[in-house]
Amino acid sequence: MAKKGGKLEQQAARSVRLAAALRENLKRRKAQARGRAQSGPEDAANPTGNSQPEPNAPDFRRNRGSD
Repeated sequence: MAKKGGKLEQQAARSVRLAAALRENLKRRKAQARGRAQSGPEDAANPTGNSQPEPNAPDFRRNRGSD
């Protein structure tokens, strides 16, 4: 019987840890969204500023010849 009580306590502790992790994740995602909204739409459309692919990068597109 002592094991079940311990297992229940472990499950409760895990639930508390997961809830805290979810809250922190949500806060981080909201902060990222606020940062993107403040930076403007030009940064969101092209975050690296480079619209051309790297010359030596592998091409993983399905239809490579239809540019």
